[in-house]
Amino acid sequence: MAAILAFAGSNSSTSINFRLVKLTVSMVQGHDVQVLNMTGYPFPMFSEDDEKQKGYSNSLVELKDEIAKSNGLILSVNEHNGNPSAYFKNVLDWLSRIDIKFLEGTKVLLMSTSGGKRGAMGSLGVVEKMLPRFGAEIVATFSLPSFYDNFSDDEILDKELKEEHQKALQTFLDSQN
Repeated sequence: MAAILAFAGSNSSTSINFRLVKLTVSMVQGHDVQVLNMTGYPFPMFSEDDEKQKGYSNSLVELKDEIAKSNGLILSVNEHNGNPSAYFKNVLDWLSRIDIKFLEGTKVLLMSTSGGKRGAMGSLGVVEKMLPRFGAEIVATFSLPSFYDNFSDDEILDKELKEEHQKALQTFLDSQN
């Protein structure tokens, strides 16, 4: 049984990426899954001055420790203007200052969604290239386009997208054994 951490790269209380994460983890059986709601993880914008003067916040250290305890990560990233949100990039900046290899040995299911037809593919592509720098192994990806047309609280509505999602999740779960 693997320890899996799951969260969205958004700190919005109405995050559609967090909804996708919750659906995904509801399909996981036989593993210890912890879901983090990032609205509980406020971080100041990264600044070397703040780092020198204040050090690392308790919530940042807690997040780093939760990641370190996990074997796998289910992550869904949002998109702002074709890139990861400033919030998520900031989280990565802070975590990498504690330990540049904070994801060493962590296998990742990387997902994204948006209300648009591209499903936050720009952000997914940026993050897919970025996470291996921190030690992550991206084992599967999935993008859900047109969230409001293709999603309900308990399933992905489009049959092909639902199958793609299940295949990506199964590839990830197979990597946890």
